[in-house]
Amino acid sequence: MTQLTLLNPATGAIITRVEADDAACVAAKAAAARAAQPAWAARPMAERVECIRRFRAALVADVDALAAVTTGETGKPITQARNEIKGLLPRIDFFLEQVASSTATETVFQDATMSEQIQHIPLGVVVNISAWNYPWFVGGNVFIPALLTGNAVLYKPSEYAVMTGQAIARLMHAAGVPQDIFTLVVGAGDVGAALQAQDIDGLFFTGSHATGARIAQAMGPRMVKLQLELGGKDPTYVCEDADPKIAAASLADGAMYNTGQGCCSVERIYVHEKIHDAFVAAFADTVRSFKVGDPTADDTYIGAITRAPQLAVLDAQVADARAKGATLVCGGTRLPGPGNGFAPTVLSAVTHGMAVMRDESFGPIVGIQKVSGDDEAVRLMNDTRYGLTAGVYTPDEARARRILSQVRSGTVYWNCCDRLSPRLPWSGVGDSGIGLTMSTYGIQTFTRPKAWHLRSP
Repeated sequence: MTQLTLLNPATGAIITRVEADDAACVAAKAAAARAAQPAWAARPMAERVECIRRFRAALVADVDALAAVTTGETGKPITQARNEIKGLLPRIDFFLEQVASSTATETVFQDATMSEQIQHIPLGVVVNISAWNYPWFVGGNVFIPALLTGNAVLYKPSEYAVMTGQAIARLMHAAGVPQDIFTLVVGAGDVGAALQAQDIDGLFFTGSHATGARIAQAMGPRMVKLQLELGGKDPTYVCEDADPKIAAASLADGAMYNTGQGCCSVERIYVHEKIHDAFVAAFADTVRSFKVGDPTADDTYIGAITRAPQLAVLDAQVADARAKGATLVCGGTRLPGPGNGFAPTVLSAVTHGMAVMRDESFGPIVGIQKVSGDDEAVRLMNDTRYGLTAGVYTPDEARARRILSQVRSGTVYWNCCDRLSPRLPWSGVGDSGIGLTMSTYGIQTFTRPKAWHLRSP
């Protein structure tokens, strides 16, 4: 076996080294999951529900220690790590409340001689290749409903969030989920590729478009259910009738929370020319007020960039924008000292000829572009390969609905941003992926419908 070296992105120090699975180990784990899954699916729903209730209780009891683990390996500010774990609780509650009704057999037609029913059957063995930026949220959106609906889960956390993955597995097993039903698989891209080669019934991946495209090419001939939650270049339009200070405060948080490392972080802002200057000034003031530094401190808002290679991407986007005429309002440089620090960055006078307005940044950087009105804003918001989220700030709901109905996006926001609800499906279009999680649809996605035609003799 090979070893993974886990680094603290805020300090550069080695946290620990862990054994990674090899191809033979992955195959053995997949075979064990296949053998164990029928018995798990046969257990009463109430028993599976009770296991997840115990898992939830363990999160509540140990939130501080669990958050510290996530902060140590990802550089996420400790307050935000706690918020993520606490924010998972209402999602779990939703799944627990809705799983029985969402997967109950439905009678869709009945007459004197014929009954037609839809039964929801577990997929079987599900692979969950998860992400590091929100390891609790992203993983929980998949493995909680997958387990509740009777599937076995081969769970591979990101190599940048292995210890969080270990904690999740430990708590699952302590809660009564059998080890072969929730199986931790540790490793980098080669282990993900080994998982794809197994006898599985579904693969759920969260990550970059480039990796998602490679997975789609590999899995296409397999005829295995595939869901890909990929990136975003999420735009927001601030209309001239919006309050620039209120919109700026909201959007600064939407752009910089989790150090900008979110697929639905605000990455492009279009502001009506009538309030553009006031908005930029208020936005920059808010960004400058965010405390940057030690992610273990309760008052830190901007932590570390988890993946060191992303620093070069941010450097290049700033350099490209400035070379093409953008104004650097604040930030724009790496931070001194050890670790992967990057100053929260605001660029104005940007255009779509600049990488910062086209390519995913995944860091604390945002471009603000002046527009003449709604039509130009819609055109620019749709000028992207991605289609994850989009938003509009205006007091006029009818105007917001008219604008957002024209935007090609899986999720839209009016006077808010960067939020998810367990009651609503989370999906994207274009390079933002295929499939969905959350909502009752996100429960049923872990089942396949079986059609019953029942004729009375």
